[in-house]
Amino acid sequence: MSFQIADRIDALLKQKGISQKELAKLTQTSEAAVSRWLSGTHNFTLSTLAKISAVLGEKIIVVDSMNYRQHGTVSEVAGG
Repeated sequence: MSFQIADRIDALLKQKGISQKELAKLTQTSEAAVSRWLSGTHNFTLSTLAKISAVLGEKIIVVDSMNYRQHGTVSEVAGG
């Protein structure tokens, strides 16, 4: 799932013309942290996903509450 999230964020950055450096500034974090996010191996917290989503003005993931209750998994990455 982390690779899918990283790919979604990367696609949104490209679509909006935002660099990793700009995302770091907008999310008030380091460029190194953004690089880790986009590596696909970072375990995102809900707080981090919410911050990125707010800055980009786009959904990053969609949680299907029924699917989560039955299977304990997130349904999908938004836009994917």
